[in-house]
Amino acid sequence: MLWIIPGIIVSYLIGSIPTAYIFGRVLKGIDIRKFGSGNVGATNALRVLGKGPGIAVLAMDIIKGLLPVIFLGNFLGYRAAFITDGTLRLILGLSCICGHNWTAFLRFKGGKGIATTFGVLLGLSLKITGLKLILALVVLTWLITFLMVRIVSVASVLAGIALPIFTILLRQARGLILASILLSIFIILRHMTNLKRVFQGKEPRLKFKKSA
Repeated sequence: MLWIIPGIIVSYLIGSIPTAYIFGRVLKGIDIRKFGSGNVGATNALRVLGKGPGIAVLAMDIIKGLLPVIFLGNFLGYRAAFITDGTLRLILGLSCICGHNWTAFLRFKGGKGIATTFGVLLGLSLKITGLKLILALVVLTWLITFLMVRIVSVASVLAGIALPIFTILLRQARGLILASILLSIFIILRHMTNLKRVFQGKEPRLKFKKSA
């Protein structure tokens, strides 16, 4: 049982790596939290740093979610026999997302968690039967919504709400359903300020800034 404790800590620390903040410091010598929306995530990186760095941040945040679920899950799977493999990977994934959302490196103020959540779900889909279809449906929900409104926060919230709905409709295990509900709550709570701006008509639509 003791093996899972360092696993959770390592997953949290991997998720805590503030990719957008690091890119801002390295590429432009700025604190990205003081520009754009102030968020430490891929969308704000796109707005502030440009298309290239923004895509790099997006990719790295996805990888952050993928690594603990796959590699750390494989390492601990043989040592944490008291829980199922799927439950172990869910715990590691949730720990990683918490790290991104509340990073220890920036006084527990992190990003919204969408890219990292996608990475976690991608990793889980390689290990849990039926999750590939659910992930595809969630991504499709995000894409359709974004193409209609061009507002990342709206697409992210609707995709987050769709996640537990699809897990229930496709009769997934109870643990996965509960985890998807928790993830949905995370996403909604992290986007509350965005939703307020949406209702006020002040939430910006995504526009790409050309790289310098």
